[in-house]
Amino acid sequence: MIRLPRRLETLLSGFWTPVGTMISSKRKKDKDQRCFFWSSIPSIIRWLKGRLWTRLRFVWLGLMLLGLFCVAIQLLDVVRLSRKNETLNEIFNKNFFNMKFPFNKWSDGALVSAPGRVMDGEPSTRLATRPAMQRVASCQPKRHIFFLKTHKTGSSTIQNILYRYGDSRNLTFALPPGKQNQFAYPDMFSADFVQGFLSKFIPIYHIMCNHMRFVPHEVNKVMPVDTFHFSILRNPVSMMESIFMYFKAEIFQMVNSLDEFLADPGKFYNTSLPSSYYAKNLLAFDFGFNEMTQAQLAISLIEKNFDLILLSDYFDESMILLKNALCWTLDDVVSFKINSRNNDSRMKLHPDTIDKIKVWNSLDWKIYLHFNATFWRKVDMMVGQERMKQEVAMLKQKREQLMKTCLLEGGAVDPSQVKEQDMTPLQYGAAVIQGYNLNPELKGPIRKQCLGLITPELQYTVALYEKQFPSIPSNGTAI
Repeated sequence: MIRLPRRLETLLSGFWTPVGTMISSKRKKDKDQRCFFWSSIPSIIRWLKGRLWTRLRFVWLGLMLLGLFCVAIQLLDVVRLSRKNETLNEIFNKNFFNMKFPFNKWSDGALVSAPGRVMDGEPSTRLATRPAMQRVASCQPKRHIFFLKTHKTGSSTIQNILYRYGDSRNLTFALPPGKQNQFAYPDMFSADFVQGFLSKFIPIYHIMCNHMRFVPHEVNKVMPVDTFHFSILRNPVSMMESIFMYFKAEIFQMVNSLDEFLADPGKFYNTSLPSSYYAKNLLAFDFGFNEMTQAQLAISLIEKNFDLILLSDYFDESMILLKNALCWTLDDVVSFKINSRNNDSRMKLHPDTIDKIKVWNSLDWKIYLHFNATFWRKVDMMVGQERMKQEVAMLKQKREQLMKTCLLEGGAVDPSQVKEQDMTPLQYGAAVIQGYNLNPELKGPIRKQCLGLITPELQYTVALYEKQFPSIPSNGTAI
């Protein structure tokens, strides 16, 4: 131990002695004051102070530990959810964007194929069920509708549905001039093709659904901003067979059969004929494309400009999708077939012919394959398989009931058997287009409903034209 010099020790001891005496005196004074304070209050309070102070320390300690425990739990949950979302995103990105969506058949499994069933030479496969999306409770029926009416796709039946819906509610139609049924087809559509557009005779158009060659910005000039756009496609194989029968006299004059044409189409396909566009990629042509258009570009533009693409190969399922998309009812989409051929006008195609049609109409085929897949995805998202089956069954039941009520023979008849000549559908080409005979006992609203169901395309177009433009002659021009 280090000792200080004696003189320094004496000096320091002289200094610390009064300081220590001062500190000790102050502490004694404070202690005396505290003792006086507590001695001056009741004894019960002094007892409570001792008890509570001891217990409060434990309470505060417990609360602090509980708070730390809750914070730790929250942090663990955040980490766990973050890791779970990362895993789900990884699975979604890996599986969804690499998923192949087959087509054409209902199934109850995850993804099945039924090669035994063939639709126009194609094995029928389809994506299986996913949970249906819930309909929005505030869904309101849409009245601003544009339908691109494509050729030989069952589009006349959809046009009849739109005609009846708008006619019964006094909606306005964007119609071709002069009681025509097409907008200067095959010219590219222009807004001034619409009767009353230039003069603003009709302030707003609700529905447009006549044949045209689609030009989106021109259609948008006519229809309101919130217009619902949709169209319909058909398997190009069965579509080509129908085209051959319907337009044989125009573009297939040099051949006796479709097989003969497809054996060497370059020999018989004559682009100088005014109707040559019917013979190749007619779907793409109706959407405004040409032979040089790349399939992926065509698909992208269709997706951009249309809210819904239907399939005539699954017409009833298409009507259920349309009903839900438009917030309509089953009664709004029930229909009879319009411009339908009889069985004698149909040909059975050889598998080799089917393959040749796909090659010849390769652009249409690629477009169809893509929207076949998206169609079934929309079914699963908007409706769901089980509900779709139920609603299709209900739609068929309504149609059968109406056919028993409305039709004299209970179904379609050949044109030679149509009793009212003004209700005979247009006969064109080699196809025999069937019509209907109305039950003569019908009266009142039910007769009006049944009459609308069987009215052919051309006759209904004229009736709507005369309703909207009673003062314009049949050869009138766009105003």
